[in-house]
Amino acid sequence: MKVVITYGTFDLFHVGHVRLLKRLSKLGDKLIVGISSDSFNELKGKESFFSYKERAEIVKSCRFVDEVFPENNWEQKEQDIVKYGANIFAMGNDWHGKFDHLNEVCDVVYLKRTEHVSTTEIKKKLSATSIKDIEKMEQKIHDLLSMVKIISKV
Repeated sequence: MKVVITYGTFDLFHVGHVRLLKRLSKLGDKLIVGISSDSFNELKGKESFFSYKERAEIVKSCRFVDEVFPENNWEQKEQDIVKYGANIFAMGNDWHGKFDHLNEVCDVVYLKRTEHVSTTEIKKKLSATSIKDIEKMEQKIHDLLSMVKIISKV
């Protein structure tokens, strides 16, 4: 059995994440994903919208993922590769070259990221959204929920 291992924060789960996980899953028989814990994100100076527990649940629910576990520090990767019996360590190509030292314990692969999609860009766009825009979206959501309730009663 060929095991693939990867890591990420996976905040604001989006189509780029899905496409990457799908491609990663095709590299082997089992895909295991290390998800940055809240404390590790804090050490990296990152703040996630969703907690580790929520992000782990979201990623685990993706049909391409077989198992998730917390990533608590940079140094654990080699131990995780051994622990999970990973044959392939794979990351997006924005990390190209950063993990080549792991070639000593498994194959290291860098895959091209999905163009024009990133959590950072999504966060930038969301932060630029005005209160008026948010209120309009909120009203549309309430209208939609009202319609769903009406249809559900029929």
